[in-house]
Amino acid sequence: MAEDAGASGSNNDGGGSSSIKEQDRLLPIANVGRIMKQILHPNTKISKEAKETMQECVSEFISFVTSEASDKCKKERRKTVNGDDICSALATLGFDEYVAVKKILKKVSRA
Repeated sequence: MAEDAGASGSNNDGGGSSSIKEQDRLLPIANVGRIMKQILHPNTKISKEAKETMQECVSEFISFVTSEASDKCKKERRKTVNGDDICSALATLGFDEYVAVKKILKKVSRA
């Protein structure tokens, strides 16, 4: 997995460099493991390989959705990506169920 560190996504830092350091491209593995543990039975163990695989997947997913949202903003000549842009990108990419969950959570947080 580490060999693909600069293969996907784009560098949007404006620096002109086309490669991104792996630690800048991936979510911290400790955070990924903590999130994974929240859904599992307390005695369940998670292998390092499983955490690394999930780390790659979620990082790629975030890049994928953010890129779609960024494209929408560019078309609309805006510089700031907001939550509605992310929801729109999720819907465009076929992840409508995530948009629905976000809307439910938003209503709950207001109550």
